[in-house]
Amino acid sequence: MNGFQISCKNLNLGYDNHVVAKNINFEVNAGDYLCIVGENGSGKSTLVKTLLSLNKPVSGEIIFGDVKRNEIGYLPQQTIIQKDFPASVREIIISGCQKPFKPFYTKNDYKRCEENIERLNITSFVKKSYRDLSGGQQQRVLLARALCATEKMLLLDEPVAGLDPIVTEEMYNIIEKLNREGITIIMISHDIKSALKYANKILHVGPNVFFGSKDEYLKLGHGNLVFSNK
Repeated sequence: MNGFQISCKNLNLGYDNHVVAKNINFEVNAGDYLCIVGENGSGKSTLVKTLLSLNKPVSGEIIFGDVKRNEIGYLPQQTIIQKDFPASVREIIISGCQKPFKPFYTKNDYKRCEENIERLNITSFVKKSYRDLSGGQQQRVLLARALCATEKMLLLDEPVAGLDPIVTEEMYNIIEKLNREGITIIMISHDIKSALKYANKILHVGPNVFFGSKDEYLKLGHGNLVFSNK
C-alpha cells in the first residue's frame, strides 16, 4: 500500500475568518490521481492555495507525510498578463528549479530542465519566446516548469481551461502518463467526465463534501448532480 502524502482533517477554508468551505477531510497517497470538483466559488482554488501554504486554514489541520511543501509542483490558472510574459521557454522552465536563498542554478538544475523539455516534447519550440506560443504549448511549458520542482506531486488548477478539444485530450494524456510514472496528481477540474475517466479519487467541495473513489461518487449520485449543473 502506498504511504500517505497529505492528510487534511476538519479543514475550514477562507480569508480573514470568512469561511468559504467547511468540514473538508481527505487523504492523498503516493501515486493517487485526485480530482477536486464542485461549483464555482465553492473553495476549490482556496484549498489548493492552502495546501501550498499560500493561505492559512481558518481551522483544522494539514498533515504532510511522504512529501514536503517544497516538493510540490504547482501549475496555476494563467492570467492574461502571464500569457504575454516575454521570457524564453527555457528560462520559464528552469525557473521551476528556484529555491529560497539559492541565487544560482546548479548543473543538476540545468540537467533537470533539459530532461523535462524532452519529457514533454518541447524541443521543437524551446528557443521561442513564451508569449509567441499557442495556449497548449504554454501549458506544456508550465507543466515542465512544475516538474522541475518535484518528482512526487503536482497540483494543477484547471490545466485545460481555454484549450481546444484536441489539445485538451493531449494534455490529459500527458498528465495520465506522468501519473503512471509515479507522480501524484491533484487537479481542480470543471470537466467532470474527464475527472471520472482519469482519477481514482474524487473530492467534491460544496455544501455536502464528498471524498472517495469515483465509483462511490457515481453510486451516491454526486456525478449526476454535477452534470445537471453544467
